[in-house]
Amino acid sequence: MKRKGKSKMLIGVIVVVSVVVAGLGGGLLFTAGERREAKNLPIKAVNFKQLNDGTYIGEYEGGMYKWRANKVQVTVSSSKVTDIRILEHKEKQTSEFTDKLYGRVIQSQSLQVDTISGATLTSKAYLKAIENALDQAQE
Repeated sequence: MKRKGKSKMLIGVIVVVSVVVAGLGGGLLFTAGERREAKNLPIKAVNFKQLNDGTYIGEYEGGMYKWRANKVQVTVSSSKVTDIRILEHKEKQTSEFTDKLYGRVIQSQSLQVDTISGATLTSKAYLKAIENALDQAQE
């Protein structure tokens, strides 16, 4: 009698594990296109020495599912990026994340900066919004 109870419990555990694995696999397949799109998102090399002074708004629509949509305000003074502020975003990023990423852009005066570890795809989306703002600063 005890063996039957253990067998039923083992079968129950196997079923639960199978459902969890199938759910995770399905989730990865569902988001594969979004992740591939973000991974391959090109960030242009903007010539920061040719920026016109002013305040510019840049947006990135966030990709296939709009998960990484964001809007930034970029301030250029004396042909240098002096401030970047997040105006809108879909992801729940902390100011520590954006401060670190934007600080790298301001310090290097370049969009070719290291992304934030563990948030590479989101970093690229935020850099794309900055790029879109700086495109206006070159006109």
